[in-house]
Amino acid sequence: MVNSIDEEETTLLNVDLDIISKSRLEPLVAAFGSKVSVLYVGPERSRYGAHLELGGARFPRSADTAIEALAALVSHLPRPARKLWDQARVKDFNIGIQGGFRPHCSEFPLNAETLRAVARLGARVVVTVYSAHEMSNAGTRPSGPDTSAPAAQQRVATAARRRSKRGAARN
Repeated sequence: MVNSIDEEETTLLNVDLDIISKSRLEPLVAAFGSKVSVLYVGPERSRYGAHLELGGARFPRSADTAIEALAALVSHLPRPARKLWDQARVKDFNIGIQGGFRPHCSEFPLNAETLRAVARLGARVVVTVYSAHEMSNAGTRPSGPDTSAPAAQQRVATAARRRSKRGAARN
């Protein structure tokens, strides 16, 4: 099944769980099992990264429900995997939004309890908005996440650019 995207409308794409650590993250990702879809796990520059989404073919109805579900998965990790989570340098619930030309404004609210859950996990909420001008001509997206190597490499490159911009801003 294909989820149609109106190329003119601002749309929630998904929420990624982005993790960066000095330690290898494969055991952490394995602990999530089939409840997540792995976009990428492996080396990123001098560290290790894991980029995940909720598993399955359905996309979340809201950013809040996706973050809530991902936070619950993290909260129930076995102790060794939870230790890897706690030691990670970056733990981001990254809300992906495809910008469009309508409506004039769009809201993607998060409940206070969801934000508290993120804070209890020592994580952040990040919002990534993709330009309306860079949308594909196809106007559709597959029913599941794009797990191709080029898609994963593009996500990693985007994450690396965001981190280097944050690092430059701090200096």
